[in-house]
Amino acid sequence: MLSIGLTGGIGSGKSSVAQCFAALGVPVIDADAIARELVVPGSPALARIVEWFGADVLTGDGSLDRTRLRRVIFNDKSRRAQLEAILHPLIRREMEQRRAQLDTPYCILAIPLLLEAKATAQVQRILVVDAPHYLQYRRVMARDGMGAGEVAAIIRAQIPFRERLARADDIIVNDKDLIDLQLEVERLHHYYQKLAAAGLPAPAN
Repeated sequence: MLSIGLTGGIGSGKSSVAQCFAALGVPVIDADAIARELVVPGSPALARIVEWFGADVLTGDGSLDRTRLRRVIFNDKSRRAQLEAILHPLIRREMEQRRAQLDTPYCILAIPLLLEAKATAQVQRILVVDAPHYLQYRRVMARDGMGAGEVAAIIRAQIPFRERLARADDIIVNDKDLIDLQLEVERLHHYYQKLAAAGLPAPAN
C-alpha cells in the first residue's frame, strides 16, 4: 500500500486537508488522534507522563491538560524530548497496526512532526501543507486562544518551513478557500491512485 505522510507547520491546515482526503474515501490515520487516545485517564502512557512531568499537567478530572503540557515542553527541549520518547514509539506502533488492517490503494498518515521525529521511514511520499505565516498566526490564535508569542515559540520549535518544503514530494499551499483546497486534494487523490496502481511510488525524502 502506498502511504502518504501528511505534515506541515502549525496552523497550516493539515486537518482540513486530511478531512478532504477522508471525504474522498481515503483512509486517514491521524497521529494526533492516536496520541489523545493513548493518554486517556488510567492509561499507562498518562501515568508515565505524570511520573515525569508531575500532576500539574492534569486537569481536575484527571485528564491530561494538553495546553499546560504544551507550554512546558516548548520552553524546554529536554522535556519535549522526554515526552516524545514516551509517546512516539506507542503512536508509531498503533499507526502500523491500523495500516496493516487496510486494503486500499493508498492511505494518508497524518503526522505533524513527521520530519522532526525522523519518521519518514513510515511513508513513501511526503505531502506538506504550507500557509503564509500571517495565516498560521491568525488560525492558531483563533483556534487555541494563544497569544502571538506562544504561536511564535511553537513555530520556532518546528522544522524551518524552507527545509520542510525542500523535503516535500508534494505541496499544498493552503491560502485560499475550502473549494480551492478540495480541488487540490482531488488532483492529488487521482495522482496517488495512479502511483499506487503503477506500484512504483517515489521514495520519501
